[in-house]
Amino acid sequence: MNLYHKKIDRIKNSQAFTLKTDFKFGAVSFLALAVFIALGVWLQFLVNPYVTIQAILQFAIGLLSASLVVALFPMWPTIIFMIVCLWLYTFGVLGLSLYPLALCSSLALILSASLQMVYQWDKVIVLRLGKFCKVHGSGLFFLVPIADKIAESIDMRIRATDFSAEKTLTKDTVPVHVDALAFWMIWDAKKAVLEVEDYTEAVILSAQTALRDSIGKHPLSALLSEREELGKEIQSALDAKINPWGVSILSVEITDIIIPKELEDAMSKQAQAEREKQSRIILGAAEVEIAKKFTEASAEYANDPVALQLRAMNMVYEGIRQNNSMMLMPASILDHMDLGSVLGTAALQKTQDSLSKQAEKTKE
Repeated sequence: MNLYHKKIDRIKNSQAFTLKTDFKFGAVSFLALAVFIALGVWLQFLVNPYVTIQAILQFAIGLLSASLVVALFPMWPTIIFMIVCLWLYTFGVLGLSLYPLALCSSLALILSASLQMVYQWDKVIVLRLGKFCKVHGSGLFFLVPIADKIAESIDMRIRATDFSAEKTLTKDTVPVHVDALAFWMIWDAKKAVLEVEDYTEAVILSAQTALRDSIGKHPLSALLSEREELGKEIQSALDAKINPWGVSILSVEITDIIIPKELEDAMSKQAQAEREKQSRIILGAAEVEIAKKFTEASAEYANDPVALQLRAMNMVYEGIRQNNSMMLMPASILDHMDLGSVLGTAALQKTQDSLSKQAEKTKE
């Protein structure tokens, strides 16, 4: 027995036990049951007007208990078992005089269970004697007692299902964790029920397989920069696989890509180095452009001394304006000064003055 359980435990996604129902016993069924009970009481008083109210109340309580059991276990064998119990309770406890009420109650249980209601967004698969009969849409319909069974009710609306691939290696052997979201819908309810056991589980497992396969075909850089193309690739591969089941994939979206912390730090440093490289290239290109412009300007100034003198006057003016000071000088000074040497001497004098001030502060 332990060996058997170990073999079962190895099976992933094994289906848990679920109650296979034959119909739905809802509000419409209870309403039909109440109408048949009222009809049965009326018929009972017609056949035997001397029956006691207490006996009818006892029978009604028994029938109500039977209907609750049917609502919890909506299957044809449950109804047959409850009908047998009602007849035994009638003959053994209440007496044979209540047979009209028992007959109407038996028909009420069967016919109320046969009356079914389907919502606007649902479709139900009806089997008759174990074989496919029809796909019924929204509204009220009637099941043939005992022979018909609702195999499954299918929601035809668009669904959103999330799935993931953990510790999957990319083409350049980088372990990643990818989360994705799939939007899908059932376009053929018959195929979804008859072609695959659990279409929801099949869609999720197929989506995970397609995601892992797509991750292994691309490097990490492509995963990070081409999410939309990756989603379309997964959608195409997945839709080709599950379309024969009556299911269609509308879109697949990559929601998150998680990489190892060490690789994340390395990629951050690489990006920073790339940005610094680009900034230096741009700065060097700017220096080249500036040198070219200076060369062109020097050629212009060499042929036009007046322009050079005006430029020198402008430089003096700019220096005065930036320092918020006033300087008096002869008008002919620009004719006799070498602008480069004058500016160099002024810079040297300024440096010597600052050094002397620092030496005096040190002595103090």
